[in-house]
Amino acid sequence: MKSSQIRSVQRLYRRRTPPGFLISPELSKRLCLLSHEIRRQIGLLIDRKGWVEFVIVGDHKAILIPDLEKYRSGGGRLKGLRCVHTHLDNEPLSRDDLLDLSLLKLDLMATITVGTEGNPHLIYAAHLLPEITNGQNWQTLPPLRPGELDINCHELILSLEKEFSQKVRLRTVERKGDRAILVSVTTAPRRLAEDSIAELRELARSSRIEVCGTVIQHRRKVDSRFLLGPGKLSELVIMALQKGADLLIFDQELNFSQVRSITDMTELRVIDRTQLILDIFANRAQSREGKIQVELAQLRYILPRLVGKSSALSRLTGGIGGRGPGETKLEIDRRRVRDRIAHLEKELKAIRRQRSQRRHLRNKKGLPIISIIGYTNAGKSTLLNMLTNSTVLAEDRLFATLDPTSRRMRFPCEREVIITDTVGFIRNLPRDLIAAFRATLEELEDASLLIHLIDVSHPRFEDQIESVERIVEDLELNRIPLLRVLNKKDLIDAGKTERLARKWDAVAISALDQNTFGPLIKRMEELIFKIGPWTSNNP
Repeated sequence: MKSSQIRSVQRLYRRRTPPGFLISPELSKRLCLLSHEIRRQIGLLIDRKGWVEFVIVGDHKAILIPDLEKYRSGGGRLKGLRCVHTHLDNEPLSRDDLLDLSLLKLDLMATITVGTEGNPHLIYAAHLLPEITNGQNWQTLPPLRPGELDINCHELILSLEKEFSQKVRLRTVERKGDRAILVSVTTAPRRLAEDSIAELRELARSSRIEVCGTVIQHRRKVDSRFLLGPGKLSELVIMALQKGADLLIFDQELNFSQVRSITDMTELRVIDRTQLILDIFANRAQSREGKIQVELAQLRYILPRLVGKSSALSRLTGGIGGRGPGETKLEIDRRRVRDRIAHLEKELKAIRRQRSQRRHLRNKKGLPIISIIGYTNAGKSTLLNMLTNSTVLAEDRLFATLDPTSRRMRFPCEREVIITDTVGFIRNLPRDLIAAFRATLEELEDASLLIHLIDVSHPRFEDQIESVERIVEDLELNRIPLLRVLNKKDLIDAGKTERLARKWDAVAISALDQNTFGPLIKRMEELIFKIGPWTSNNP
């Protein structure tokens, strides 16, 4: 642009719009004349006092709105800025305009069509809606003429924001914790995506998070930056604003740049499935060993995500020993995390040695070990309590049990065994968690029998069987006899239970009813004392 045109652009900052006007008539004329002269779109971001905060010069087709991070919105608040820009081809609001309105939560989005002589022609405007109406998250106002710019603009914006805020306050009073939207972006069949998001919902419930909506997008190729497409991302922002959500939980694992990009775009906290599981484990771990394992898993998850936002944020250490090239703040953080991981791994090795000694003592006493394994929330702790008259914590939540628990059990034949309750498995269990809990899972290696407890009332129990037994195979435990036990038979038809028991070569029980344990105890005795190494010692 010429220097005179640049000065004309700078003068736009000095113009103020009266409160009721979308834009002052004089400012709209200057905007259109200048846009017509340079053949580029020009946009203004106007605050609620009517002052121009930004002037944006684009190209013939579009403008690019700058970073508005300092204008943070939340709790039902809009951005506090409205965008008014020119269109040179006499077209109304474009899809990109409406996406910007949604994603940035602008007060209003308006476009002025420029006439052949550089005069304002028609003005199109739209604003967000507190409720979805006719399938849309926004409302487009009737086209305005240059003399109709007094639309009670300030009162309209305040009224909209008041409606948004009232909805958020109402939900804030009703809730006690986080309010989340679950998101899945996948190339897998929709049925699998729905099953996975249903499990994610249960994980959220287990973490006492209120789920206020779900979004599933099936794509041929997942976007490397946002995962979601721009249209779906826009819907997500509006849904969060309308429902008062403050958290997005993705079913897919996210890298650091994806978390940052989605957070910057939506202004919401963003976590993925792995982080949610780690959070549940961190809240549930009671023993020193369990806490070490969870911290180790968290650090292994964080380490590859320790990257700087930009070179400007990478600070050098100063002072004696820190001069010269030095060590960046980021490198210091990484080194500290690696040192902490090494320290925790040493502690876990010591715990492994202690476990090994305890197992050796148990083996000397000749007591067989039965380990209960299964999908999380299958009823393992309940079964342990009923078999051994114990009071181990048992809740209808995923991962209610993290720390392994062992109890003695005496069979009718007067022989004793040790029964161990283990941490539940789950589909796509994070690799870092499997690695961290390997010390716990090593307990399974000395088992004489694995009881695979299955929640037969669950609609996806067959997939859960496959997930658990795949982990058993990965841990090289398939050499140990395994007894499948179908739990919660009281919740399904008796005939169906019998068919499933035959199909899976399993015993059907209700862990809440000891009267159903007869066949289970008989099979356990047969497998332990007839084919186990204790047969010769117990004729």
